[in-house]
Amino acid sequence: MTPIYFDTRFKLGPPLAELPDSFAIITAYATTGEVWTAEDNNSANETLRAELEMGGQFIGTITGYSPVTQHAEPGYAAALEFEEACKIGARFKQDAIYYVSSGTLFVSHCDQRRNLKPITQFSKRVDSNV
Repeated sequence: MTPIYFDTRFKLGPPLAELPDSFAIITAYATTGEVWTAEDNNSANETLRAELEMGGQFIGTITGYSPVTQHAEPGYAAALEFEEACKIGARFKQDAIYYVSSGTLFVSHCDQRRNLKPITQFSKRVDSNV
């Protein structure tokens, strides 16, 4: 698994105030190692948001970013079970998703290598300023 996944930090956007005990963090931006146009990234992310909202799974916006490179990807917190989150991630051409359960932040590939790998407490990776 790409080491940068283990260094990601998060900025919570509105309307995130309270989060459920378990939720997924998913983006539809270009997969690691690929380059898409801004239009393609935004279109894919808006399609993902619409799907999550239609299914009643949308919680709010969340941006994952690298503290080293400052590369950032806006995405979504979604009330999903782990397997369903991986299926959606794979459908949106993602290499991996993040998953939070009982306060612990995990990362997992979306394909057949699915396996929750613990990172740290989610609260330790969240920045207070949006």
